[in-house]
Amino acid sequence: MPTRVLILMGSDSDFAVMSAAVDVLDQFGVECACHVASAHRSPKRVQELLQKAESDGAQVVICAAGMAAHLAGVVASKTLLPVLGVPLEGPGLGGVDALYSTVMMPPGIPVGTLGIGKAGARNAAHLALAILSLSDQALRARVATWRAGLETAVATADAKVQEQLAQRPKRT
Repeated sequence: MPTRVLILMGSDSDFAVMSAAVDVLDQFGVECACHVASAHRSPKRVQELLQKAESDGAQVVICAAGMAAHLAGVVASKTLLPVLGVPLEGPGLGGVDALYSTVMMPPGIPVGTLGIGKAGARNAAHLALAILSLSDQALRARVATWRAGLETAVATADAKVQEQLAQRPKRT
């Protein structure tokens, strides 16, 4: 199966967070490639990885970076593929600096920006699945089934809470 999602990270330490995105994509049987490439320290590598992914049929790029977090913006400037940015926590500002760097793109070069950290990584993968499912009905069905499971899980959790409330002694 061809690689459909390219994940780029600014540092190997970012994989501790971005493995959550890989896990989500794996759960749905979506192939991804995951590489370390820095917008500042290895711009040529970023370009080469992006070109290879495009020629291999990738349809979505997820970029994760902290601090200045220019990786997603640089990638977005070099491709017409949808680019999703995951800001990562860094020293000092807890990832807010990366969030601002990722979300504040000039008009015409958009980056779909997700939340900071692992929750953002997971949601980036889920958004990539939604994008891919526009042209893949089998994937769309798997995503729909998974989302229906979320609704069932909420109903189950509510039933547990209601049961606990019913068992509480009544005050008079």
